[in-house]
Amino acid sequence: MGNDSTVSTDPSPPVISLRDAELRFGDRVLWHDLDLDVEPGEFIAVLGPNGTGKTSLLKVLLGQHSLSTGSARINGKNVHTGNSAIGYIPQQRGIDQHTPMRGRDLVRMGIDGHRWGPGRLSRVRRRKVDELLAAVGAADYADAPAGTLSGGELQRLRVAQALANDPSVLLCDEPLLSLDLHHQNVVAGLLHDQRVKRNTSVVFVTHEINPILPYVDRVLYIVGGHFLVGTTAEVMTSASLTSLYGSPVEVVRVGGRLIVVGGEAECVDHHIHDDDSTVERGAI
Repeated sequence: MGNDSTVSTDPSPPVISLRDAELRFGDRVLWHDLDLDVEPGEFIAVLGPNGTGKTSLLKVLLGQHSLSTGSARINGKNVHTGNSAIGYIPQQRGIDQHTPMRGRDLVRMGIDGHRWGPGRLSRVRRRKVDELLAAVGAADYADAPAGTLSGGELQRLRVAQALANDPSVLLCDEPLLSLDLHHQNVVAGLLHDQRVKRNTSVVFVTHEINPILPYVDRVLYIVGGHFLVGTTAEVMTSASLTSLYGSPVEVVRVGGRLIVVGGEAECVDHHIHDDDSTVERGAI
């Protein structure tokens, strides 16, 4: 039997690390002084009004935007485009109904979309595509024309596509947009299941937090260049959001939901999910 004293208790290094990060376009600062570590398997919800830089944060991590100051690293390396460690689910968008692409072709693009031309799909890759389709419950319409599929069906395929290379990070940009409540819950559950199975970190930009709140570990709330990081119970309070917005904001609990009104805040309906972690405040 081994000596327990030889077992390392050091925590795993963060999958995503932002230090003193600032993003500005001209004179406009989207956010600044952002320090954030995302641990393996952690689920981070990114909230805030339109135009506050939520999608831009994902583009920084994708290597599409450069920070004005500070650093952004994934798996200990500076961010860059074409990082195979990242799976990306874009905002919902339709597909031309006349496209010849099938559902399985969308998933296949996550495996070899960087290659030139269609080529032949090897037996290994074909099996991988079939496994991904089964994992997201899309096998029944895998061979249907992609343009004929519903929004919920397409989002399942995009989840499978994003998972194709077993990423350590999933970046999700409003993946529940335009989906009905049932499909929101289905897609959210799929992402949660996959992050549990694969220990994948999830950064999830959303205005519709209800379906993901049971799975969220922490919230990053961005407003006017400032931010709060903490659990939902810590960030989504009248005192915290009033300080963040710089004007009165009231957080009201109604029927197990969280309503945010006042100040510059949009009226947002949230479920409550309590936790006891410590809130971190940005420069306000």
